Amino acid sequence: MATKNGKKEKLNFALGRQNYLLLGIGFVIIVIGFLLMLGGRSKNPIEFSNDIFSFRRITLAPIVVLAGFIFEIWAIMKKPKNEGDAENKAE
Repeated sequence: MATKNGKKEKLNFALGRQNYLLLGIGFVIIVIGFLLMLGGRSKNPIEFSNDIFSFRRITLAPIVVLAGFIFEIWAIMKKPKNEGDAENKAE
């Protein structure tokens, strides 16, 4: 976007580019956790399958999902690096 002076106007987003990248990584971690929960059904609906009580579905997957949500909170709270700060300090 150009202003009256002909200089480019910088768009101000709530988060920086690195924060959005970290949010994407956190989303992928959460999806992986939910994918780990899949499965465990029996071939015959009348029979019960103990596969639903595996370590992967009961313990590992919820820990991965929780880690993904904690990572998301950290990604939001992380202070974005301002590119202009280095120039202002040099003056």
